[in-house]
Amino acid sequence: MTTVHHPDQLWWPDRGLRKRDVVAYYEAITPVMLPHLRDRPLTLKRHYNGPRSPFEWIKDAPPELPDWIPVSPQPAKSRGGALVRYAVVDSPEALLWLVDFGCIDFHVWTARQDRPDRPDYVLFDLDAAGVGFGDVVRAAILLREALATLRLDSFVKTTGGDGLHVHVPIARRYSHADAREFARTVAAALVRASNGLVTGERSRERRRGVFVDTKMNGHGQQVVCAYSLRPVPGAAVATPVAWGELEDLDPRELTPRVVLDRVARHGDMFEPVVHRAQRIDRLELATRP
Repeated sequence: MTTVHHPDQLWWPDRGLRKRDVVAYYEAITPVMLPHLRDRPLTLKRHYNGPRSPFEWIKDAPPELPDWIPVSPQPAKSRGGALVRYAVVDSPEALLWLVDFGCIDFHVWTARQDRPDRPDYVLFDLDAAGVGFGDVVRAAILLREALATLRLDSFVKTTGGDGLHVHVPIARRYSHADAREFARTVAAALVRASNGLVTGERSRERRRGVFVDTKMNGHGQQVVCAYSLRPVPGAAVATPVAWGELEDLDPRELTPRVVLDRVARHGDMFEPVVHRAQRIDRLELATRP
């Protein structure tokens, strides 16, 4: 059993949530969260004193990491190809140890460690720029419709903030460059078809609308894991949701207790993202003159 240090530390005063409550949430959510963590290199985001405290990003497995938590040595382009020993969460015990270590949310690769150059999903990150969540929902639905014309299923989750993540599970036959080019092409089509709703403006200062960020489709890029509690006011969780829920959804209401109730009723709504292997070659056919 994992030892919890300072369990009574008040992490979210507005919610009355203490560190022990966060540990209890992760212990309860493990059955559905673990498949989305397993076998994926993990960059640790360690908070020193709860969600409102300073934090650091840790790529290399820290000296404190127990030897029973596996690591995945992967070459890092940012280090000239030198190996980085990423931690890998493959058990409930590993997840809970990292929570006690200070990891409140979890960020994983889009590829698994055995084939790090072959992602198994494409990510569309929808960010609000001077618009409300309702516009993000409209853009996400437009994106879903565009993907459906290519006969591709897509799955959506909240991010803990005002954005949405749309995942398109794919066969492990494409490179990160393939995945990013696919995402960029689809995003550009949305800009053209959305009548100003979706923007392609790169400058944050000039951007207004819903920006579809595709940069996380790359080797070593990190994506917040489904069911991850976020260190934001209100203790929102990055939550898989059904497409039909979006229009009436307030992502701030997706707190740990609410998410656990949802899982008890619906199970893992993101389960197809782990197992479905779709092909994205159809985009090339659809855009060919």
